Amino acid sequence: MLWIIFLLLLFISSMEMLTQNRWKKQVSTGLLENCTGCVLCSEDNGCITCHHRLFLLIWRDGIRQYGVCVHTCPPGYFGLRGLEVNRCTKCRSPSCESCFSRDFCMKCKDKFYLHKGQCLRQCPPSTAPQPGTRECQEMCELGPWSEWSPCTHKGRTCGCKWGVETRVREAAGAPREEGAACPPLQETRKCRMRKHCPGEKAEPKNKGKKKQKKPKPDLHVGT
Repeated sequence: MLWIIFLLLLFISSMEMLTQNRWKKQVSTGLLENCTGCVLCSEDNGCITCHHRLFLLIWRDGIRQYGVCVHTCPPGYFGLRGLEVNRCTKCRSPSCESCFSRDFCMKCKDKFYLHKGQCLRQCPPSTAPQPGTRECQEMCELGPWSEWSPCTHKGRTCGCKWGVETRVREAAGAPREEGAACPPLQETRKCRMRKHCPGEKAEPKNKGKKKQKKPKPDLHVGT
């Protein structure tokens, strides 16, 4: 009788061990297409822990939470390395395409401009939008224009019909950021000059015509 009970207990123990081994195998490998890079994987929740160099990305589908192991975090997330697990953490701003930390964006989505870690629809005053980089670039603070310079042509202020005059302005302060965009600091325009310089004789209108010699009067000497 005792040996029958012993065989029965042995059979029950073997079945439990077989079931546990199957569960462990499923947890560790799971469905291979859903558990790539996982150290521990659940059939219901995907990856639970990842290999050391990978990041754990957790996304939600309704009330369901699912994890996958990725080499790089997708847009809208940044990688945060920890002692036990590396995680993909979502950027706080929905207009942020990539971020350095949760509150500091590095690149914005389309129709937004980056300014000091924030994504804005319009650049603030004293900045200019840069379509190529989608950033708000600091502008120079400029002083007033100077008076127009004398009208000159090749260093001369007279003797020609047309010349140019120039005015300038200076940056009131150093740019707050390296590479700040500055508008033109100099302007030129065409101007009318004095054709004749002071002291120069005006050319006669009949220049080029030969002068006619006046006949000398006859001198009669009385005797």
